[in-house]
Amino acid sequence: QREFTQKKTFTSWINSILAKHTPPYVVSDLYTDIQQGHLLLDLLEVLSGQHLPREKGFNTFQCRSNIENALTFLKSRSLKLINIHVADIIEGKPSIVLGLIWTIIFHFHIEELARTLACTYNQPPPACSSAVGSSPKASRSAKKSAKIKERWKMSATKALLLWAKEQCALHGSVNVTDFKSSWRSGLAFLAIIQTLRPGLVDLEKAKARSNKENLKEAFRIAELELNIPRLLEPEDVDVVNPDEKSIMTYVAQFLQYSRNLPESEEDMQEKVREAMGWLAAQEKKLAKLLVETENETYYQKYKEMMSFMETFNQEKIPFLPVLSTKRGEAELSEGQQQMREEWDKVMSQINEWKAKLDQMLPSPLDSIEAWLQEVERLQAEDLPDLQDPFKAISVFREIIVIFKGLMDCFNSHLDTLQSFKNEDEKNMPLVSPEKLEEMKRRLFSNIHSTNPSTFLEYHYGLCSAIANEVKLKLNIWDMKYGAKESVESLLENW
Repeated sequence: QREFTQKKTFTSWINSILAKHTPPYVVSDLYTDIQQGHLLLDLLEVLSGQHLPREKGFNTFQCRSNIENALTFLKSRSLKLINIHVADIIEGKPSIVLGLIWTIIFHFHIEELARTLACTYNQPPPACSSAVGSSPKASRSAKKSAKIKERWKMSATKALLLWAKEQCALHGSVNVTDFKSSWRSGLAFLAIIQTLRPGLVDLEKAKARSNKENLKEAFRIAELELNIPRLLEPEDVDVVNPDEKSIMTYVAQFLQYSRNLPESEEDMQEKVREAMGWLAAQEKKLAKLLVETENETYYQKYKEMMSFMETFNQEKIPFLPVLSTKRGEAELSEGQQQMREEWDKVMSQINEWKAKLDQMLPSPLDSIEAWLQEVERLQAEDLPDLQDPFKAISVFREIIVIFKGLMDCFNSHLDTLQSFKNEDEKNMPLVSPEKLEEMKRRLFSNIHSTNPSTFLEYHYGLCSAIANEVKLKLNIWDMKYGAKESVESLLENW
């Protein structure tokens, strides 16, 4: 029963996400549809906003490669994929598929929403992956990082539960203590709806109705009035031990709805003022740091930058909702436009600082870093989609030559990086060990592992362009040409 409920809930959740994909995608059977890998990549692209590498076909090799790309992406975000293997997904094993989808839901849906509640409930948000501290205080072992990540999982669950309690507490006797039996009566769902949209629900009448009637009413109102997808049915919840993960997935959508509710102009202006004050303080802090570290070694400058970034990423969390507003320029107030400009300015200064530091790497690491960036830039570019096949052939051939030329340096850069002696004449480190590890990881994970699939994509594009050109040529034969001599002449010219 639990597996059946999860499959139904997770499928509905995926479909609500993939409705935003271009073109929209609808999952009919989760265990079957996931086997090709395209479903996973489409889902992760919508959730992350990133373009992920993929094989365009559907043979066994291409399906396996797509699933591997999806799992590699999840691992790059420090997600634990325990006992989740490509072969199990290709076979569509229910427990493995459901475990993988739950990991995705928790990370991209529940954790992301819980971050906005972290400061309210004093929960420790997870350290941003781009802010791995290298100072003595900031450095952590992998084991400790894993524990922090695990603690945050509990905190994200707790933050969501506290939020639900808070919404229900406004309506007297509706008590929520977990994501199981507390929701069986349907009153908790109705109480949250009443808090978010007063007047839609009559809680006094609800107390006299059956569990199934309340659940049916709650799901109906949520879908019609709040535009919250119907992930559950009354029979999924009105049982002795409802599925916790399914209920959490559904409740998180109400939190998402509350985050999207329009704020009063006064509240928004206050948040913008606070964000502007924080951004101004960061700009001053950054300028001061650049002056103070001007004559320091590269090693010391890098440590200071990583320490600054760790603090920066922690402090920006409360401001993310207002900083990441998705309104268009025309909809922004003057204060919001200024805040967006200030944010862009600070981020530009940070990126400029990082670029200068990369250029200051001691030789030969500086040239390896430049090579890494060039390969990563090429891999990130979308394949050219040219209407003229003849021109496409030329472009793909050029890209293949450039990429092959870059990859010819791979082994020498790898040897250099592995044999690099990280100390100066005073036996002091030239480069932070974290920076060296980052470069090695990019070399192996981002480039070495994706190199074959990148080459295949380029050659696939080239072959497709050649095939299209051949089709165009052959189409001119689709008519009568008369005498044998004229056909032979045409063939010779072709």
